[in-house]
Amino acid sequence: MKKSQVTIKDIAKELGISASTVSRALKDHPDISQKTRDAVHELAEKLNYQPNAVALSLKNSRTHTIGVIIPEIVHYFFSSIISGIEDVAYDAGYSVMICQSNEKYEREVTNAQTLLSNRVEGILVSVTKETEQFDHLKQFSRRGIPLIFFDRDAQEIEGDRILIDDKDAGYKATKHLIDGGCKRIAHLCGPQSLKIAQNRLEGYKQALKEAGIKFNPDYVISADDFELGKVATRKLLDLPTPPDGIFAVNDLTAIGAIKSVHNKGLKIPKDVAIVGFSSGRFSDITDPTLTSVDQHGYEMGSKATKRLIERIESDEDTKEFVNQYIETNLIIRESSIHRAK
Repeated sequence: MKKSQVTIKDIAKELGISASTVSRALKDHPDISQKTRDAVHELAEKLNYQPNAVALSLKNSRTHTIGVIIPEIVHYFFSSIISGIEDVAYDAGYSVMICQSNEKYEREVTNAQTLLSNRVEGILVSVTKETEQFDHLKQFSRRGIPLIFFDRDAQEIEGDRILIDDKDAGYKATKHLIDGGCKRIAHLCGPQSLKIAQNRLEGYKQALKEAGIKFNPDYVISADDFELGKVATRKLLDLPTPPDGIFAVNDLTAIGAIKSVHNKGLKIPKDVAIVGFSSGRFSDITDPTLTSVDQHGYEMGSKATKRLIERIESDEDTKEFVNQYIETNLIIRESSIHRAK
């Protein structure tokens, strides 16, 4: 007997019967004698026969597989989203195909084609920083495959969205710095091609306006990773009037800011208070620990998956798409805590 995966034909050959007889015996078809059924089941168990899931799904036009396109698996926020996705999918009897775009548009396009080729029944997407064309995503809706955006979306495409209120979160972070006594607050922002980055910047501006603090464009620098955060913060601290507070678009950028503040010989939060975004695993181990906005990634992933499975299993072809917002909260730690009133 061959050492590769055992097939119905292998069982048929061993017993000297047809493959169709084996197939029906495995299903306990009444037309097949009990003796033959017992012999087939006994040999199938002995040879560790497993049905071909791909062949069965093709026959039934179901794969029970959902696809996920995510910018970065290593990012704590996205890895927590994946945990939420997989837990819900597993409980519902679905498998998950995860593709990482690595923040590259071309890889996102390739990811979409891969998921289509593997006949996913639905897809969850968070677009890259570079994505400005969306034909590769529009093809899912054209084929009747439900698509749901999480965290980052494409306004040009219809679909459900599971998001946070980034403007409100940016407002909360900036207001916390203001309430702690900061008067010159900088914002290390994300690429403005992303709606989430635009909204966080708007929340920052709103908090300044409400506090009667004049917006200073010199205090806004595009920086959304550790190295860029270090460089941007060095530039800010070299200004004639440097900031006394920094709101960073994510935690890694905030950690880069912490590094540069330390290198300058300044104290956090005495000289410069810092707030990050995502409240990841590093925020508890930085020195000082990092105040950050908690985005609740696990909840986002689980809610997005529940919504997608509802779409997949619904008999109704509804076009009433919804935006669902997850509440954020600020986790106050040492990088700003002594300033809080």
